[in-house]
Amino acid sequence: MMKSKKLRKLMGIVCAASIMTGTFAGCGQSDASSGGSSTSEAQAEEVAFPLEENYEFSMMTRAASDSEQDFSKKALVQRMEDATNVTVDWQVIPDEQFDDKFKLALSKSDMPDVVTKMYIKPYDILGYARKGVFIPLEDYIETNMPNLTKVLEQRPEVKAAITAADGHIYTLPFINEWSKNSKENINVIGAIPYINVSWLEELNLEMPTTTDELEAVLKAFAENIKPESGDVIPMSFRINQVNQDPGVTLGSFGCGDNMDHYMVTNDKEVYYSLASEEAREGLEWLHGLYGEGLIDPEIFSQDASTYSAKLASGRVGLFYEWARESAGDYTDEYQALLPLAGPDGTVNVPRQNYYSFDMGVTAVTSACDNPSVVCAYLDQYFEPSMSIQNCYGTYDDENYTNVFTMDEDGMLHWTDEGASDSKVRGDQNLYDTFAILSDYYGVYVDRMLDSDAMRFDTVKNIYSPYISSDYNYPAAFMEQEDITRISEIETDLKTYAEQTKADIVKNGISDDEWNAYLKKLDDMGLQELLELKQKGFDMFYELTNYAEAGGQTSAAESASAETTSAAESTSSGTDAASQE
Repeated sequence: MMKSKKLRKLMGIVCAASIMTGTFAGCGQSDASSGGSSTSEAQAEEVAFPLEENYEFSMMTRAASDSEQDFSKKALVQRMEDATNVTVDWQVIPDEQFDDKFKLALSKSDMPDVVTKMYIKPYDILGYARKGVFIPLEDYIETNMPNLTKVLEQRPEVKAAITAADGHIYTLPFINEWSKNSKENINVIGAIPYINVSWLEELNLEMPTTTDELEAVLKAFAENIKPESGDVIPMSFRINQVNQDPGVTLGSFGCGDNMDHYMVTNDKEVYYSLASEEAREGLEWLHGLYGEGLIDPEIFSQDASTYSAKLASGRVGLFYEWARESAGDYTDEYQALLPLAGPDGTVNVPRQNYYSFDMGVTAVTSACDNPSVVCAYLDQYFEPSMSIQNCYGTYDDENYTNVFTMDEDGMLHWTDEGASDSKVRGDQNLYDTFAILSDYYGVYVDRMLDSDAMRFDTVKNIYSPYISSDYNYPAAFMEQEDITRISEIETDLKTYAEQTKADIVKNGISDDEWNAYLKKLDDMGLQELLELKQKGFDMFYELTNYAEAGGQTSAAESASAETTSAAESTSSGTDAASQE
């Protein structure tokens, strides 16, 4: 027993865990070798690792400019080569140059065999597929990717999201979920409102629980707080900006708002939040606060750096952000604001249309001469322990600070440096093809990333109980014609709706102006847009055939989920770059 444990650690979890799934167990299977037929003629064939002859393929990826650029130095890559006899020719592009360079690379005949970390949407995926740049992968997934196949069986919403309307799968996802109950996932909402509790204590005020009480608190901040430098700012945000918009608080007036403005009723009807009377009421409430000087006048124009500096100055009473650490040295003075009851007692937290996966991450191109070997190689990163290492980093690396240690039973344990420093993780991880499910924690790794765990607790205990909608809008992979038409309508309509949203906060809106706004939305194609989005929702729901379309959980299932084991809670990042 101890000998096998030692072997597992020396060879890495990739070899031992994949033997259990059969990928490395090649006895009696025909070995793949380099070369083979062209992609257009190739058929999926079984692969046994390690290969008898070395096979090499090229992969284009991105990396932060301050992290390791030579991926061949990474222990995870070296272990994979030892275990498979497959060498990857890494083409590493700095983050800021990647989008332009991968598009250029895919337009040339000498394109890389694999491109990863693209994060592209269905329209672009289908465009490359129709040009013959991306090859269909479903046969290779079935034959060469048992780890991914198992994950897709467990998470049918992911399979539905990566399957095009023509039935083909052209890209591999990454999955990073925090809970089976999607109402507890850390990205079920975006911006969290953080209030300065030290100011509440200084003024002997209670945490506000209603919109009226919050207004009174903001007035008290404006009249009585004297910051160390500069003027007090009772409330600040960046309107219409991801993870910095106050749409979550508008839920006190009904539906609230999210970043793409599509919401779904519990009767599975898709609607547009910025065309609702409830959203108007919430925006007019913000206008009232703005008129009283309680909202930062720069909410319409400040850029990210200006906003960040302002939050770190200690002058803001209430702000909206992904994490309270944006307050810098003043972080400990802030706590999450409780969901507020509106004028009629409504307490609701609107959910974002964020998911625990990204569909357009990795593609195998028509330049690849042996997709079976390549897909079998990539599948190793969908093994649970390897997925965690791909996402975050590894252990026993002599060249870099380690993200994890590994015990004799193969469980990963966070190091202090790995848990606290994204630079340490960036030097070791790949962050491309992986799947971390919520039940991996406490089994393959000791705990969540600390920052994810803090947000998970906040969402689960403060906001999740007040999410009334059972559905968000799913990642529906629609027909290209529908995707094109949605884009044609949405481009101008969303801009107009968000401009009006900002204008209401600044200037208010009369009944006549509101009616004219609604009419213009219809003239711009809102009803057709909603019909197309409804079609996508219905299609997705039918494909998954379960009550968690898009990863959402019904109210009845939410109650049931409370009884699941503590191991069923996981971490993952919404913003891909934030985890690297």
